[in-house]
Amino acid sequence: MKLKSHIPNTLTLLNLLSGIIGIHWVIEGEIFSAAWFIILSAFFDFLDGFAARMLQVTGELGKQLDSLADLVSFGVLPGFVLFSMCEQVSPGSWLAYFTLTIPLFSALRLAMFNLDTRQSDRFIGLPTPANALFISTLPYLFTQWIDLERFFLTPWAYLVLAGVLSFLLVAEIPLIALKFKNFSFKKNVFRYVLIGFGIGLILAFGLAGIPLIILSYLILSLVENSLSKA
Repeated sequence: MKLKSHIPNTLTLLNLLSGIIGIHWVIEGEIFSAAWFIILSAFFDFLDGFAARMLQVTGELGKQLDSLADLVSFGVLPGFVLFSMCEQVSPGSWLAYFTLTIPLFSALRLAMFNLDTRQSDRFIGLPTPANALFISTLPYLFTQWIDLERFFLTPWAYLVLAGVLSFLLVAEIPLIALKFKNFSFKKNVFRYVLIGFGIGLILAFGLAGIPLIILSYLILSLVENSLSKA
């Protein structure tokens, strides 16, 4: 086996390693660190696919390994974050365990994605990296939006959030994918708007802007779907 065939899988394993280290820090009570490890995992997740295409070494092993790594980094890790946040507002409460629907539905979504041939240029349901970034950056948003943090002083708010996100992971809702077949503004207007929103929100709020980017992503996707049916 040629050396180049190992490069994408090595990057995938670095994605997995980042997720494992992130879980460690959440267990240690450092939930703010989780966002950085999810971002690092997403970086390696992008690189492994890019490297596989560039080196023309795509295969079933890489596909399966990628899903396993994503389950840890974008399923288990954000599940731990949401569980930890819920448990902090209600120590010892059994309600926090219901937030662990996030890893379960992330696993279901990843399995469905592997079998779904419709997602070449659009996603069906919320991608696991987007969901993981939303959850892991909520603590940063709460530090800047105190009124929102007060709303999440009850475990029921986290249960509702976990339920909504779990539904979105597997929902039959077409969502924008940042996959450009060409760079025509007319054909990619919603992609460009999303990129513009994303840059603006990150510059304005830092990591606290990421949950707002994900919400913008969902809203823009729904608007695009409505216009395409009109």
